[in-house]
Amino acid sequence: MKKAIPIIEIKNLYKSFGSNKVLNGINLSVNKGEDLVILGRSGSGKSVAIKCLVGLIIADKGEINVFGTDVTKLNNTELNKIRSRIGFLFQNGALYDSMSVRNNLAFTLMHHVKDLTKEEVEKQIIETLDNVGLKEAIDLMPSELSGGMRKRIGLARTLIIKPEIILYDEPTTGLDTITSREISELILTVQEKYKTTSIIITHDLACAKRTGNRIMILKDGVINCEGTYAELENSKDEWVKSFFI
Repeated sequence: MKKAIPIIEIKNLYKSFGSNKVLNGINLSVNKGEDLVILGRSGSGKSVAIKCLVGLIIADKGEINVFGTDVTKLNNTELNKIRSRIGFLFQNGALYDSMSVRNNLAFTLMHHVKDLTKEEVEKQIIETLDNVGLKEAIDLMPSELSGGMRKRIGLARTLIIKPEIILYDEPTTGLDTITSREISELILTVQEKYKTTSIIITHDLACAKRTGNRIMILKDGVINCEGTYAELENSKDEWVKSFFI
């Protein structure tokens, strides 16, 4: 059988902020169609790692291969071509507060895809909102949305460019248990429908268990361990077990 070529591969990634060493040689790979969950204590570098992946933070050292290209060696134009194939769902949804839901999605779509007619834009907005279960919210302003709705609209804005990779940064933070479960289910639906590859940064064990094909745990700036949820939950390592208590 031919070995799968990772769609994302990070090799010996280092990042410090002054004297604070956040990433100390991370190595990880993600295969096409996989949902990888990264767990870790606050400040362990989870979000820094995925921000380095899309060039929002510049790594000090290491390789970051995405679609077979080392993004650390790209200029801004080349990097933007890679970014156009990647969706990033921020913790707060990162919606434009002065724009309606419709205009948030339209702005993103027209920025990435030129020469669409008004009818084509509207059709894609409605289809995408329908896929996250919020077609009725099209004319609402972000201030009128609940936390869970903001997450869904943020995901819709990510999906409208039809990304091949989605990076989820704490997708269930600040949500109640039922809404968190709905967002986790939506992540799985998106993976199945859009055939996406995902990295999910989370503190939420229920989300990790539901969404992760594989889970990694960061400690002291390196990957401490990896495996399935069941494998890590049953680990003999006391530090790893502390996540599942």
